[in-house]
Amino acid sequence: MSYKPKNLLVTGGAGFIGANYIQWLLNERPDVYIVNLDLLTYAGNLENLNNLPSPDRHTFIEGDINDGSLVERLLREHSIDTIVHFAAESHVDRSISGPGEFVRTNINGTYVLLEAARQYWLGEQKLDKATLSASRRFHHISTDEVYGTLSESDPAFTEETPYAPNSPYSASKAASDHLVRAYFHTYGLPVTTTNCSNNYGPYQHGEKFIPTVIRSCLEGSPIPIYGDGSNIRDWLYVEDHARGIQRTIEAGRLGETYNIGGHNEWRNIDIVRLITEMLDKANPEGAPHDRLITFVTDRLGHDWRYAIDAAKAQRELNWTPRESFETGIALTINWYLEQHK
Repeated sequence: MSYKPKNLLVTGGAGFIGANYIQWLLNERPDVYIVNLDLLTYAGNLENLNNLPSPDRHTFIEGDINDGSLVERLLREHSIDTIVHFAAESHVDRSISGPGEFVRTNINGTYVLLEAARQYWLGEQKLDKATLSASRRFHHISTDEVYGTLSESDPAFTEETPYAPNSPYSASKAASDHLVRAYFHTYGLPVTTTNCSNNYGPYQHGEKFIPTVIRSCLEGSPIPIYGDGSNIRDWLYVEDHARGIQRTIEAGRLGETYNIGGHNEWRNIDIVRLITEMLDKANPEGAPHDRLITFVTDRLGHDWRYAIDAAKAQRELNWTPRESFETGIALTINWYLEQHK
């Protein structure tokens, strides 16, 4: 099956991953039109949407995915055939201090979108099963954190790994994943889901790990490292993620989940040392940057290791990441250096 989206509603498209996806999609798919719905919370930034290619094919709407009447109106007015759902509260520390907003946005917001799609496509448009499957998509972006944590010797997460979320953030994303699955099996809504590993690249919010490290180096301020820095993550360059999402939308099997990972497992402390070494060369007046490393009290419920097995995506979608961590982090550092000038 090959699906070609035409009119897309992208939620959270002013955020880090959503904005990168929109940039990539407008470049790579010249026949699509995008409606971008974002509430512009702390994580959304209209500057992420500056200099879009073909801006006439992009409309920005400031609004809340929990506003069902707004979502339904956008679906109808723009004849939306594809929903790409990025909008989410995603910072683990924030979920620990204030879990309520994560429940509201990640669980209830996903429900509102699913219900709006069901009412519009199945109710108002009265699409039969065959037409619905061939002409509509609801794609949900999730995270590897729903699977819990791994020891050093455990195999990487697959799509069959049982869910075991350990933070309010990952629990809320797990709940949203289950809602998406239920709407497929109960109502026949044509859904796909991707669970990605940690993303990095241009436009990432400053509170995240890699931007924090780079910014600290450029400002000469302490680089905070949780615990002893031995926690391991699999890292995915954001443009590789955009390609993986689109391949899933266009070629993925309905109702299926695909894990999108970077094949790049790194300890946090090793990432910091790599970045400081690169910045020693790129920004020598601040060298040696590793003098800024500062170990801080570990986060509550801090998962020790995440790792993604993306074999299914490679096998069924012919998707693999193009960037190694070294090449991707070099691109990322260069982008931040340009912004810092």
